[in-house]
Amino acid sequence: MWKQILGKLPRKSQKSDSDSPRSPSPGPNSSSAGGPAAKKASAAVFPACVIAGIKPLQAFKDVPTSEKMNLFISKLSLCCVVFDFTDPMKNVQEKELKRATLLELLDFVSQCPLKFTEPAILASCKMCSVNLFRVFPPSIRSSSSNSGENDNDDEPTFDPAWAHLQMVYDFLLKFVTSPSLETKVAKKYINCAFILKIIDLFDSEDPRERDCLKAILHRVYGKFMVHRPFIRKCMSSVFYRFVFETEKHNGIAELLEIFGSVITGFALPLKEEHKIFLSRVLIPLHKPKSLAVYFQQLSYCVSQFIEKEPKLAGCVIKGLLKYWPVTNSQKEVMFLGQLEEILEIINMAEFQKVMVPLFWRLGHCINSYHFQVAERALFLWNNDQVVNLIAHNRQVIVPIVFPALERNAEHHWNQAVLNLTLNVKRMLAEMDDTLIVACIANYKEDQARKKSEVERRKEVWERLENAASLQPVTGRTAVLVNLV
Repeated sequence: MWKQILGKLPRKSQKSDSDSPRSPSPGPNSSSAGGPAAKKASAAVFPACVIAGIKPLQAFKDVPTSEKMNLFISKLSLCCVVFDFTDPMKNVQEKELKRATLLELLDFVSQCPLKFTEPAILASCKMCSVNLFRVFPPSIRSSSSNSGENDNDDEPTFDPAWAHLQMVYDFLLKFVTSPSLETKVAKKYINCAFILKIIDLFDSEDPRERDCLKAILHRVYGKFMVHRPFIRKCMSSVFYRFVFETEKHNGIAELLEIFGSVITGFALPLKEEHKIFLSRVLIPLHKPKSLAVYFQQLSYCVSQFIEKEPKLAGCVIKGLLKYWPVTNSQKEVMFLGQLEEILEIINMAEFQKVMVPLFWRLGHCINSYHFQVAERALFLWNNDQVVNLIAHNRQVIVPIVFPALERNAEHHWNQAVLNLTLNVKRMLAEMDDTLIVACIANYKEDQARKKSEVERRKEVWERLENAASLQPVTGRTAVLVNLV
């Protein structure tokens, strides 16, 4: 059908046809070409165009203002045909015509002084739906489901149809943000089903597509206030599925980036819905192995919540301690960095609620054999706000962390960690020398008690071995064999 349009609509004569058989862009006189056969071919693809008396290959400048919206709808219908881009030599002429038409549409939407009519809005949404809403190729899906922990090291997959997809995305963005688009009319077509399919596209492996989707969804959220609760609900559903079911999704970082800007607009006091989102979505998002891919965006969202309502800091710290990655050193370093950001903005009352389990965990990090974890934990003492919190609560905190510092000073293998440990001990001694002396005495006493327990346990085993060796072996009596 495309060949019928290309063969009949642009022709001026048989001679011109023989001179340029594969001309992809028709000349300005193409609107006068074609008789009943051309009109019949057009009617098969563009029935509305024929009724309006408009041919889709005309330029916008060649029609009066009263007919431009009809021509706009005609060109949208022309772009509803989807081509196969896996074969670059297939339908070359038709693809070029569609590309040129998309550029015309994009320019028209950018400069359109007219209000979009309801048929134009419907045609625009239909064109975007036909071109954008698609099932991803099986090869991409299978690679996503079978990928391992190092997904972010793989090469991104690029869609071969991006040349046309990008123009459709640009058109949709310009269309949504256009002042000529009335929200009251457009919300009937940019509806919940349309938005849900937009969110589904965030699982695309092409990072260029996810960037376009991020800009579009953000503008839709800003312009269509009636859809805001639904958008938040859909995003929460994606996060729930990612955390508790699949742990596989390509667009988590982009969705969190959108939500970060949404949080800044939340009114105070925060609604219960938003607090639930923090505790049931954002905090569990620290659990997946692929945290590094979206950690920056997640950390920003959490910080925005705490800045909005400082009382949430304690809840966040408890959540981090719950999901603490005891066997993943890379994630431990990220958790420690986020803890420092939270401690910089936490108030004293919330800090005192969580300081005991928090510094118990930091003590374990200080003793970590992974030098980066131990270093990052000790670097907290370089932060003036953290030191101030410790100083005001030193009677509780110092006895918790001092044994870890002593063990590092005695046994740690890394020289940089050893130097940082000595610096922290010196800082605590300057803070409260009497308390440090008491901690040293308690540490020595505790070490002596542990040593005596080890010796007593050894004596008990020796007595058992001696008693077993004196008894005669008869029948099926168990025998303790000393291999030393």
